[in-house]
Amino acid sequence: MGIFDRGLDKIGRFLTRVLVKESSGYQPYTPSDPETLSRTLEPGDILLVEGNQFVSASIKYLTQSTWSHAAFYVGDVLGATDPKHGGPCVLIEVNLGEGCVATSLDRYKSYNTRICRPVGLTKEDRQQVVDFMISKIGLKYDTRNIFDLLRYFFPTPPVPVRWRRRMIAFGSGEPTKAICSSLIAQAFQ
Repeated sequence: MGIFDRGLDKIGRFLTRVLVKESSGYQPYTPSDPETLSRTLEPGDILLVEGNQFVSASIKYLTQSTWSHAAFYVGDVLGATDPKHGGPCVLIEVNLGEGCVATSLDRYKSYNTRICRPVGLTKEDRQQVVDFMISKIGLKYDTRNIFDLLRYFFPTPPVPVRWRRRMIAFGSGEPTKAICSSLIAQAFQ
C-alpha cells in the first residue's frame, strides 16, 4: 500500500467514525417486526433498509431512493446468535466500520424495511448465492467508497491534478473489500 493509499485509508477511518453516527429526527413509518420478517423471508432475499446514520442521508440523496442499505437473507444456516442485537444471525451485510458480518433481523426492528425477492432462481441458484455470501464474512468495508460519495459534492476535487485520475474509479477495486450493494451484486453474477 503506497503513501497515497495509506493516507486515504486513514482519512477514511476518521470519516467512518463521523458518518456512522445516528442522525436525529428519524421516525420509521412502519417499524419492522422481526418475527413477521422471519416468516416471510426466503434464503436469497434482499432486505432493503432505510438507515438513520449520516452516511445514509448522503446515500439516499445521491441515489434518489428511500433505501440506503441492503442486507442479504441466508436463513438459519449459520447457527450463531447476534451478540449485539440478540436473535439468530440470518442476515449477511457489509457495514461501514464493521465490514462483512452476520447479524439478526432484530438489528432492524426500528427501521423501515422492504423485501426484494429475486425471481427465476432455482433452489440450487439460491443455495449458490447463499454460499457465496457466507464465504465473504470477514471482508473489510471499502472505505474508498466514502471518497466516491464525497466526489459528488465537490465538482472539482481539492487535490492536485495528478491525483484526480486515481479518484475516478469507484472504490478500491480490492477483492478483500466491499460495500453492501456491490457484494450482493457480485453474488448474483
